[in-house]
Amino acid sequence: MSDTSAAAYIHKVQHLIEECILFKMSKEECMEALSKHANILPVITSTVWTELEKENKEFFEDYHAKRAEEKAQMSISGVDMLREKIEKMVLDSSSK
Repeated sequence: MSDTSAAAYIHKVQHLIEECILFKMSKEECMEALSKHANILPVITSTVWTELEKENKEFFEDYHAKRAEEKAQMSISGVDMLREKIEKMVLDSSSK
């Protein structure tokens, strides 16, 4: 592979990683998606992702913090929905 084609390949992987980030994927989810859908080895995705993290520390710190916050919020809302379903089932069964 020539230097030009290697650079183009890395640029392509970087672009695909950026697409994964738009979908709020983790590094692992991105590695899996690119392996499955773009036939890119996970080690390549991981290496490019790691380099992007080094070059854009603040962005990735914010990105990881927001993902963690959203995950926690989803867990809380999932627990709330489950609690509401249980309460409804209890009310329904006691009214019979």
